[in-house]
Amino acid sequence: MAGIRKKPQPNGKYVAWFTDANGKQKFFAGTRKRAETLHMAERLEDEHRQVRVGYRPAPKAADKHKKRPFSEVATEYLSWGESQGGRRGHPWSKDHAVRKRCHLGWWQQRLGLERLGDVDGVLPRVEKALRELQEAGRSGKTIQNQVEALKGLFNWCVARGYLLENPLKSLGRFNITPKTRRRAMTVEEIHALLRHCTPEHRLLYEVALCSGLRAGELRALTVKHLDTVRGGLYLDAEWTKNRRSGFQPLPRGLVRSLAEAVAGQDKSALLLSVPQNTSRVFDMDRERAGVAKWLPGQGKVDFHSCRVAYVSFVLQSGATVKEAQSLARHATPDLTMNTYGRTRRDRLAEVAEAVGEAVNPGPDYAVFRTKRAAVAGGGDVTPQNATELRPVEYGGGGGNRTPVP
Repeated sequence: MAGIRKKPQPNGKYVAWFTDANGKQKFFAGTRKRAETLHMAERLEDEHRQVRVGYRPAPKAADKHKKRPFSEVATEYLSWGESQGGRRGHPWSKDHAVRKRCHLGWWQQRLGLERLGDVDGVLPRVEKALRELQEAGRSGKTIQNQVEALKGLFNWCVARGYLLENPLKSLGRFNITPKTRRRAMTVEEIHALLRHCTPEHRLLYEVALCSGLRAGELRALTVKHLDTVRGGLYLDAEWTKNRRSGFQPLPRGLVRSLAEAVAGQDKSALLLSVPQNTSRVFDMDRERAGVAKWLPGQGKVDFHSCRVAYVSFVLQSGATVKEAQSLARHATPDLTMNTYGRTRRDRLAEVAEAVGEAVNPGPDYAVFRTKRAAVAGGGDVTPQNATELRPVEYGGGGGNRTPVP
C-alpha cells in the first residue's frame, strides 16, 4: 500500500513508499509538496501492480540508460578501450584509439545521436550512410573499419546492460578484398633501393626486410631491445600488433651494424630513425632507385611491402609453415600463406622445368645418361640383349624375384 511520511526531510522533500512488482516496499524522495509526492507513490504502485498481473511488460534495466547523452557513453567506452580494450586486456594502441574516436565522432554527427536511446532502429540510417561511402569510392576495408567502431560501442553497451541488444546485429559485411595487392620486391629491386636510399634510411629498410616488423613496431624499438648475444630483437607486448612479447632473430651482420650504430647510446634511446610518414619517404627512395611502384598483374610497392618480401623470403628459404607463421607472428597459417606469401616468376619457371623433366626426361635420363658418361670415358655400354633394358616386375609374397622377359 502506497504511503508517505508525515514530516518532510531537512531539505523540505517528502519521503514516500510503494510496493513494487516483486512485492517489496520501495522508498523514494519526492517533492516539497506532500500531496504531489503521495500521488507519485500511488502512480508507481499502480504501474508495478500492472506488471505483476501481466498487463504491461516488466521494465528493463537498459531503460534507465536511454536518456544518457550519447557523447557521455562514447567517452566512457573510449576510456575503457584506452585502459584495457585491446587483446588480452592490453590498452588500445594510440593510432587505434585515435581512429576509434574519429569514427565515433563522425557517426554521432552523421546520425544525429544525442541520447543513447536514439540508437533504437538506427540500422536503416547506418546502411544508407555506408552506401554513400561506397559510392564515394571508399574501399570495403575502410567501410568495415568505419562500422566496426560503432558496432564495438554497441556490443560494449550490451555487455554492461546499457542496451538490450546491438541494433546493428543484422548488418551485413562488406567485401574487404583489397582493391590493390602488394607485391614482394625482387632481390634486384631491394639491392637498388639500398644503394640509392639516404644513409639514415638504409639501416631502417634492412631491419624491415630482415625482420618483417611493421612501421609502428620499428618506431617503438629502443637500444635495450637489441640483443647482440642471441642475435635479434626483443618485442614488447605493449606495442606489438598481436599484443604478445617475443624475440625476432636477425642476421648476424645486421646485428653488428645495429650495435655499431647505437654504440655508446643510452638504453632508452631509439634504435632506429623511423619517419612519421614511412610511405612517403619510402616512395622518394624508391623513385631514386628506379623501382616501379606498380607492375601489371603483380601489385604495388610501399613500405609495408618490406614485410611482404620478408615473409616471401622466409617461405622460399624452405621454412615449414609453422616456422614461417612464428617468424611472421601471425595468428593463423592462412594469413601467412595466403595474405603475405608471394610466388616469384623465376621460381615458378624453375618448378615448371623440374616438372617437365619428370614428365618427359628426353635424352638426359636413365640409361642415356649412363651411356653418355661411359662413351665419354671410352667404354661401351651397348646392351647385350633387350632383357637388360626391360623393367623388372616383382611378384607378391616372399618368393624369388625373377625378371619377367
